[in-house]
Amino acid sequence: MTHFTRHALEKFEVLKRHGVSVTNDKVAAILNNPNVIDYSRLPLLIAQGELDAKHVLRVVFKKEHEVIVVITFYPARKDKYGKS
Repeated sequence: MTHFTRHALEKFEVLKRHGVSVTNDKVAAILNNPNVIDYSRLPLLIAQGELDAKHVLRVVFKKEHEVIVVITFYPARKDKYGKS
């Protein structure tokens, strides 16, 4: 089960205003099959997957028992975070 925080839900609209379209399905796909998981911010985890040819989507989340809580997500340049 996945739960989105209020901030994460608002992030969909913020990115849309900046011309970046991200869907619940895209976030879920990255959580279910990430190209990379970053453990450097424990207890938060960052799942990363491809967004487009030049960008990755990084999804910040934590696990609470059986629930994945999505804190936020953000697009990033592949050249900064490596090709996913």
